[in-house]
Amino acid sequence: MPGKTTDPTVAHQVELAISQLDSLSTLPSVAAQFFSKLFKHQFSPSALAEIIESDPALTARILSVMHQQGLSLYDEKLSIRQALDKLPAQLVRDSVLSVEVFQDLNSSRAVLKKGLALHALAVACCAKNIAEIISPKMDSQLAYSAGLLHDIGKFALEQAMPKSFARIIEEAKSQNAPACSIEQKHLGTNHTILGKRLAGKWHLPNQITMAIWLHHSNTNIISASMPEARIAQIIQLADSTARQCGIGQSGNHDSPDSAEQIALLLSINPGQLEQIRRNLPDQVAQKSQILGLDSPNAAAAYCDIVHTTAVQLARQHTELSLENHRLQSVWHHFDFITDFLVSINSATEAIDAAENFAVRWQKFFQTGPVCLYLAPADNSQFLEAVIIESPSQTKKVYLNAPAEIHPVPQGPARSSAILNAHEYADWLFEQLDVEFDLNQTKLAPLISAGKAVGAIVFELRHPADTEKLEERFRATTSIAASILDMAFTSRKQQRFAEQFAQLLSQPQADQQQQPAPAPPARSLNALAEMAAGAAHELNNPLSVISGRAQLLGQTETDLEKTQILKQIQENTNEIAAIIDDLMTFAAPPQPRPSQIDIKQILDEATYLAAQKTNVEKLDVQIEVAETSKNVFVDSAQIVSAIANIFSNSLESYSGEPGPIKVTAEQDESGESVKLVIADFGCGMDPETLQKATQPFFSAKPAGRKRGMGLAHAQRTIQLNKGSLRITSQPDSGTTVTIYLPCK
Repeated sequence: MPGKTTDPTVAHQVELAISQLDSLSTLPSVAAQFFSKLFKHQFSPSALAEIIESDPALTARILSVMHQQGLSLYDEKLSIRQALDKLPAQLVRDSVLSVEVFQDLNSSRAVLKKGLALHALAVACCAKNIAEIISPKMDSQLAYSAGLLHDIGKFALEQAMPKSFARIIEEAKSQNAPACSIEQKHLGTNHTILGKRLAGKWHLPNQITMAIWLHHSNTNIISASMPEARIAQIIQLADSTARQCGIGQSGNHDSPDSAEQIALLLSINPGQLEQIRRNLPDQVAQKSQILGLDSPNAAAAYCDIVHTTAVQLARQHTELSLENHRLQSVWHHFDFITDFLVSINSATEAIDAAENFAVRWQKFFQTGPVCLYLAPADNSQFLEAVIIESPSQTKKVYLNAPAEIHPVPQGPARSSAILNAHEYADWLFEQLDVEFDLNQTKLAPLISAGKAVGAIVFELRHPADTEKLEERFRATTSIAASILDMAFTSRKQQRFAEQFAQLLSQPQADQQQQPAPAPPARSLNALAEMAAGAAHELNNPLSVISGRAQLLGQTETDLEKTQILKQIQENTNEIAAIIDDLMTFAAPPQPRPSQIDIKQILDEATYLAAQKTNVEKLDVQIEVAETSKNVFVDSAQIVSAIANIFSNSLESYSGEPGPIKVTAEQDESGESVKLVIADFGCGMDPETLQKATQPFFSAKPAGRKRGMGLAHAQRTIQLNKGSLRITSQPDSGTTVTIYLPCK
């Protein structure tokens, strides 16, 4: 212990020792309590709330974590209990485990630490009661936390330099003096300064820091000119009251300050102060019980819980090892699936995808010959198959489909099972020129969304448990089935596209023979019908592929493979968006017309176009003739159609968006309102103009737009019994003329 004349370097050494503390230490009884909750099967941070709120070390640690996570006690009077529900469970667990546990279990140090803990609890409970009396606006939870942490400087001194701190307490006792003065005398600093420094390092709330620093100062004078220091005045009164009640060990042995005088300054009457004193022992006893401070066998309980925890961790380690072994197996399957997915693209034919899959299947599972056949097309007597004798010996063949049975075994019991091939595929072996050992040959159906798309037949060349085989093959075959189903659908879509082209070119071919072109609605309806069919065929396999890619991505750690799966998901999302466009184009909701002001429609369309194009303010110049009547249309549909036209007009400007001029007037018949929408952009040549309202046509480079804007607009306007016509000249802009019915 230093003498009366303190070397100036002593204070620096003490501050250095204190600054190296990452947390306060907690008592073993407290550790036993939170360990018992921490490793329960269903742990939640809120389960630790009562323990954390009652222990200075745990409270300080969680407040520091809250700061790191951007949470504050000042946010709508957020309590620690509420904050725990907002923090990740793993973060709370790691934070609590990082708090040091006091190890000197049966010594005078343990008695002193328990005394300090009880005093901190008493000051916390008392501060909360005082805050509740002072004003409803006073944050009682903040006052409680400030009281619990007001002496963290003493806890830190006891932890960093226990022998010196014990002698300071003994000297304060022998001289009936406050601990602060003895600390200052021998250390050149005191626990309030050290506590303030620790609070700053751990990013504790400013008001708590203020209470730690100033609770032994003249808070009456300070709070008069510094209102935020009122919390220190509350803690000073709580500290004095707790000492008068004789709860715990504060380390101070002078006479406590007059609680009545401080209470008067806080507008607390003697009756209220006496009520606080009467209730305080029971409140502290409840908190003490939560922490197990009065447990007669705290040390033994702590050792038991540590042993139990160690056993549990060992068990979990064993479980993790087994899980790791299982994941290694899954990883190999994932390699196989990823390799297969990378080998195909959107243009791959179904039989080519089947060949890629079968080759990898034989290599990965080390089987004998493999035959993968595809389900026959509608009413077809033939089916396609690929035969793999070795990676370098592959061939594609056509086989006769069996007449009386479906070539792919179906039904709930068969669709996900590994079957004995000779029981279901004798018709197949009769047509193959490859020898299979029928006793070892298995058949796995390929089922996508309940639809049979094919089957894979393979010869096993090593003993295997059938149940394990089914588990290993199930995910692999389902992905293959989804890809093959997608390839079938892609082929159908190609046929739809060819029919699209024929329908679109038909009016041109007939122009020379007919005096007037055929009504566009007929070809448009035909396009819509085929679009609906294509979209329906695409949806099911697409959702399966997207789901499988997402499932695989959740367990993948290899960055390159993760990126591949991400690309698969992104492409399926893009295809899904195309399908949505197809479905909206093919089967739009039937209009629900009503009388609506044309000016209102134009204003709403301008706002919607601004949102679609991310342009803050569109230059749309609207002129509506006074004679214009209301129109009888579905306003939401027409707003969307006109917004699409506005968006196209904006895209016609190469630089900054230019003006769009809109006029509305009654037509000569009086039965329609004529809208003229004109821009002054790049315009269109005759060939582009002819295709402007075709679905999926865009003059922009491939991949930029899907080209459904004007197609949707034309279809929507026609459904609302209106019409749309476009005129344009290169470099002179485009004009869209729309007629909307008035009744």
